[in-house]
Amino acid sequence: MSDSVLEQHGPEWLRVMLRIRFFEGSLADLFERGQLVGVVHLSIGQEAVAAGICSALEPGDQITTTHRGHHHMLARGLEPEPMLAEILGKATGYCRGKGGSMHVACFERGVTGANGIVGGGIPMALGLALAAQELGSGGIAVAFFGDGASSQGTFHETLNLAALWRAPAVFVCENNRYGEFTPTERAIAGPGVAARAAGYGIPGVAVDGHDVQAVHAAALEAVERARAGGGPSLLECVTTRVRGHHEGEENYAGTYREAPLGPDPIDLLDAALGQPGLRARLEAEERELVARALAAAQAAPDPDPATALEDVFA
Repeated sequence: MSDSVLEQHGPEWLRVMLRIRFFEGSLADLFERGQLVGVVHLSIGQEAVAAGICSALEPGDQITTTHRGHHHMLARGLEPEPMLAEILGKATGYCRGKGGSMHVACFERGVTGANGIVGGGIPMALGLALAAQELGSGGIAVAFFGDGASSQGTFHETLNLAALWRAPAVFVCENNRYGEFTPTERAIAGPGVAARAAGYGIPGVAVDGHDVQAVHAAALEAVERARAGGGPSLLECVTTRVRGHHEGEENYAGTYREAPLGPDPIDLLDAALGQPGLRARLEAEERELVARALAAAQAAPDPDPATALEDVFA
């Protein structure tokens, strides 16, 4: 990665990654205090993947994400306040409080939805890519998914069709090395997820998911290929899930991960930038932004019960 790319994107990457870190930290705190209902999956430690991939996209591109997808959506441009309102079940949320943590969507920003089904967003992204191809919009679709989803049948079926149809899509495996509580090496045969691309005749690239510069460089190549009609790519971003599979798991899952977990992507970027004072300034701004967003979300009204059956399609 050239110094010019780091100068261009570095400060914004740092801002976005800090925003994600504070956003997710606020959810952890809410859960611990019993103020967050339901299951929540945090992405602390995985910020570089979201920032690096989404900064390679254009406004017309679309993403699908997972049950662990807050960081992708924030990196794509969704605002913390309606995100928090949605997770808290408030009427001012992106889905009017009906989606919650695992089903946030904002079509206007190219976020076509998180998904509670493992691998559920992978074929959705293919559909979005084929629609863009048919309409000639020039847009592409990106599917984010975890290492566990790469063993689902829908992953292999989708890659096969995407390759056959040269769909403008990028498939991003966020390999945090644990599928729920199972180490990846105990669940995935072969040399890794990226190597599975060879079976479909498409590029497969493994990259250090802690290094936002490396992620962005790999994403740019894949995005440009897809946009130019070169077909899909598979990226495997090896990263770290600092928190458990979901908040509250310590009540029954026990200790199942080995230390050290991995480098902090924010520390790595801060060191690469080498700009004294930048991180402290951005930390203060983003901490305040998330605090204000949370206060506003908590004060927002609950949904009107009369709207319960609105937006129901089946």
